[in-house]
Amino acid sequence: MSIGDINGDLGDQTWADVLRAMDRTYAELVDYQEQLESRNAELTNLRHFLSSIMVSISDYLVVADKHGTIADASASFCNLVGIEVADLAGRPLRDFVAEADTGGLGEAMSETVALRRTHTRSADLVTPDGLEPVEFSIAPQLDRRRKSTGVVLTGRPLGALKRAYAELERSHEALKQTQGQLVRNEKMASLGRLLAGVAHELNNPISFVYANTHTLEKYLARFETYFERVQAGASREDLVALREELKLDRNLKNLAQVVQGARDGAERVRDIVEDLRRLSADGAGEMSDFDLAETARVAVNWIERGSKSEMRISFTGEEPCRVRGRPGHIQQVLMNLVQNAFDAMDGVEDPALRLDMRYEGAFAVLDICDTGPGIPSAQAQAIFDPFFTTKEVGKGTGLGLSISHKIVEEHGGTLELVEGADPGACFRLRLPAGERA
Repeated sequence: MSIGDINGDLGDQTWADVLRAMDRTYAELVDYQEQLESRNAELTNLRHFLSSIMVSISDYLVVADKHGTIADASASFCNLVGIEVADLAGRPLRDFVAEADTGGLGEAMSETVALRRTHTRSADLVTPDGLEPVEFSIAPQLDRRRKSTGVVLTGRPLGALKRAYAELERSHEALKQTQGQLVRNEKMASLGRLLAGVAHELNNPISFVYANTHTLEKYLARFETYFERVQAGASREDLVALREELKLDRNLKNLAQVVQGARDGAERVRDIVEDLRRLSADGAGEMSDFDLAETARVAVNWIERGSKSEMRISFTGEEPCRVRGRPGHIQQVLMNLVQNAFDAMDGVEDPALRLDMRYEGAFAVLDICDTGPGIPSAQAQAIFDPFFTTKEVGKGTGLGLSISHKIVEEHGGTLELVEGADPGACFRLRLPAGERA
């Protein structure tokens, strides 16, 4: 083989290697192009996905660089400030924040970039309709090297939340007013059942005062007659005879008793009016210490006045029994409990009511027990439910025990039905104890 043949063979081999290299390079270029197209498609899809998120997200989303310049924003934020996203890009975020909040928000953004830590800050955004309170969650925007290049702010509108809280507060206030009205209505219903007893109680001392006043007028007329004769210069014998005729000596002896009787009647009327004032008070004042035993006796006396039945009533235990609360409200609770006991024993032979008071730790306890038919176990779980009643239609609202239970809870106490009480029913009232003497 000649040198020329060898060189020819080597040249063919070289060209073959070059062609194979070109084929591999072309194949790699084609593969790389396919990868680029695939990545480009993924990026396009991701861009569309992010755009759809920016359009559909309800919270406010803002992307800004480390200097606070806006790079992108959600459609909700654009709608809020009334500017298109293309016009927002490149503008500082502080242009859309109330002047009083720019310093705080800028400081939070700087700390987020420096420390790469999420911050939360509230600020008012400037909108065409006025200021809109927003709570921003500020997160760092990181590159591939985990360096902070800016911030991402996610804002939650607080205006609707504040309005919802305001509406809730109004509803709560209306509920409290309605509850207070129910308490007053129930109290008026209780007072209404006592009108007959009240009329009788007032009529007796008023009649006594009237009778004594009439007697005083009669005595006054006799003394005026006597003194007119004295001024006219009547003789001593005539005056002695007139004094005997008018019975002035006996009238003088009776005068002190008549005056005392009128005073007693007036004081009795005053006491009755004072009791009525206490019963009708709304009890919305400050908490104070008072004697639960005395309050219970007033409640029993008033219910007893309006009742036609003869009942044995006994008070046992510790007296005085000091509690802390609103006397007017506790008075209403006791009247409800006592009235229910009287109603339950209507028609019962030898009815009896026992009120027992004692201290248990930091509480004062009052048991109100009757000898009525008791409360069936099937109804025991529902007796404190609003509008639940075992009385006939027109004889009860079904709110007494429910309102009483609520009042006692507001005082930090409890009201419960004692299980196993026999005979009759027994309610246990527990209230925070007051200062003991």
